[in-house]
Amino acid sequence: MISLRGLIAVALVLLAATVISLPEPGGAAVEYFPVPAVGSSKNDGNDAGLIVPILITDPDGELRYIVAPMIVHNSIVGTRGALNVFRYEPGGREMRFIGSFTEQIERKLLFSYADPAFNQGRYSLNFGASFFKNATSRFFDLGQATQETKETNYTARESRLNWRFGVYANEVTQISIGQRFRDVHLQKGATDLPFTVDRFPTVDGVQGESIILGHRATFYYDTRNNLVTPTDGMAVTAYAEMNQNLRNGDHPLYSRYEIEVKKLFPSESKRAVLVVRADLQATIGSQVPFFEQSSLGGQNSLRGYGVDRFIDKHLLSLSVEERIHIARAKVAGVSADFEIAPFLDTGQVFNDYKKVSFNDYRITPGVGFRGIVRPNVVGRVDYGFSPEGGAVFAGLDFPY
Repeated sequence: MISLRGLIAVALVLLAATVISLPEPGGAAVEYFPVPAVGSSKNDGNDAGLIVPILITDPDGELRYIVAPMIVHNSIVGTRGALNVFRYEPGGREMRFIGSFTEQIERKLLFSYADPAFNQGRYSLNFGASFFKNATSRFFDLGQATQETKETNYTARESRLNWRFGVYANEVTQISIGQRFRDVHLQKGATDLPFTVDRFPTVDGVQGESIILGHRATFYYDTRNNLVTPTDGMAVTAYAEMNQNLRNGDHPLYSRYEIEVKKLFPSESKRAVLVVRADLQATIGSQVPFFEQSSLGGQNSLRGYGVDRFIDKHLLSLSVEERIHIARAKVAGVSADFEIAPFLDTGQVFNDYKKVSFNDYRITPGVGFRGIVRPNVVGRVDYGFSPEGGAVFAGLDFPY
């Protein structure tokens, strides 16, 4: 049953959606199409509800806004009212706002702004802020060999701030600097599983509050033909980051490093695109909180497992996905492409590079379904198989 608090949250969401979705002057078009919101996630339980995307286009037919109020009942945390607002501008500028209120524990507020062609294309600018409480987070201990029977639950109460400023060396190369702030506190979760703080009291990051201040330098090389919905090209990202755990007086400093390579191989007809992604991560330092270490599992890696299923200091992973075009149709007045995407994810986490073994790699095959409104919007549902029962994930972007 939906409580009075839940009804109030839903009413506010729908009212805000009505106001925000009013079209801009100058002949903007507005299209509505309600769709069911049904899903099942390894960690987050079962969802059933309704989402009403509102698409607003300019007089030239270009998508400018998506406003998506949603009401969903979740089997673990109850009824959730949410509002998603996405604004798209010329030059690839994008602004996002997400707000949600759930009957039990969970809250979410997120704002982000990205301008990949800031100041007439000389620079890039990104910044964002968020606050959320995720009541279904899982922890199984550190390492690749953790057993499903050691599963615990906690609520991740987090506040985040971040900014990044980049300078283009040429059309495909960028060097950026940035900072991030992360405040994390573990609270009692929403499931009947053991509480992580009780089961793993000695794991770094479990007890007390962690306040992380990170300083990052990043190198980008990107020849893809689009940042959001690419069909050709290659992207290389490498970063080095120095972090300060302001709540740890004994070992406050640690560093993180990553190099990720993504390559797209389109077929001659352009109706299929093979995508390969390789990722290498390393964390150097003592008493690094477990949630700051490398992890596998979730919507972007080892999609047959729940989010953060395997956690340790270092990571190696490889994913292959074939995106196959199956149809094009008009949806609410906007042209949309539909794809099927069989995939294979592999990888492992470890605490010492000398212990890396091909025998320890986890492998999860699966298949994804995507709806794409080019050049800015991707909706997807992925199912990955694993010995632990598999997992289903939905998102508003490609996994990589």
